[in-house]
Amino acid sequence: MRFQVEKEVFLNGIQTAQNVITAKSVLPILSNILIETQQDSIKLIATDLDIGISCVIPVNIQEPGTITLPAKRFSDIVKELPGDNIRVTTKKNNTVVIETESCQFKIIGLPSEEFPKLPEFQDKTVIKLEQSILKHMLHLTCFAVSFDETRYILNGILFKIHKNNLILVATDGKRLAFIEKKLKQGIDQDIQMIVPVKTIQELMRNLKEEGDLSLVLGGSQALFDLGGVMIISRLIEGEFPDYQQVIPPVSEHKIKIDRQQFLLAIKRAALLYTPDYQAVKLELFKDRLVVSKSTPDIGESREEIPVEYPGKEMIIGFNPSYLIDVLKNLQDDTIGFEVADGEKPGVIRIDGYAYIVLPMRLS
Repeated sequence: MRFQVEKEVFLNGIQTAQNVITAKSVLPILSNILIETQQDSIKLIATDLDIGISCVIPVNIQEPGTITLPAKRFSDIVKELPGDNIRVTTKKNNTVVIETESCQFKIIGLPSEEFPKLPEFQDKTVIKLEQSILKHMLHLTCFAVSFDETRYILNGILFKIHKNNLILVATDGKRLAFIEKKLKQGIDQDIQMIVPVKTIQELMRNLKEEGDLSLVLGGSQALFDLGGVMIISRLIEGEFPDYQQVIPPVSEHKIKIDRQQFLLAIKRAALLYTPDYQAVKLELFKDRLVVSKSTPDIGESREEIPVEYPGKEMIIGFNPSYLIDVLKNLQDDTIGFEVADGEKPGVIRIDGYAYIVLPMRLS
């Protein structure tokens, strides 16, 4: 194998692929990136057996071939090479020469035959999605995913296609994020799958603000084809909780509030957060909201914000992180925050989006 490639293009491709590689791989080959030459490009492939990613980049091929190289060392070498153009050549015994005009490295790889093959998706259902819309939907749901491995079913986002709508749902048991958007392309069947959080993170890294992607389903796996980048993932098996039971009916007790003001007030109150004293107190009066925090042996804060609120006076506590997560990702200048009473969940609803967060006991 022999090819020439632009340094920045090469480095971007390597880094895109190596993101899925875990630090402590069970098999040595899983620490490597597979390089395959194509007609006028190379394909870079990495996998941890649960998720695989491939990236195609343009190069000048002089001799076809395949090899696998240790991802981190390979990436570090390419990053530090001087010059804009790199030549890569394979020699005997899986030795690979990586060089520019003034600098040369030789590193030992492993034969490509040892590298696990990624699953193929032929004659499967293909769904077209707009990249910008999926990216927006993921931004408004991913922070509600659970990282508790004892609740494995919640370690991902539910993707549901129903009546030509795409629905995404994430929950960790203390909050739930739901979003629904109309599909550009009609689908005859109902589809439901749970995509693991690691795959979600790779999608968010690679999704663009324009263009489409193809979602291909194959039993217990899914392929996200973003054009130059393909992400193949195992799906989480099991029954996702019935999210429809969790979303409460619209409440008449709604605060209309400036999102940015609310976000900054919660952030300031959270400066006094400790693991033992988490909750921020919200006191609701007619046309004003008092955000306060009191932490023994540390201090206290109090801040007033003007709001539109016609309901009864009440006091309610929330984990500040759960409010910050959603407020910083919304784009609307003014939001409605529904609070029925001090023991019922708070709800933010905006055009097909709902975020439900359980209150906390105020000590």
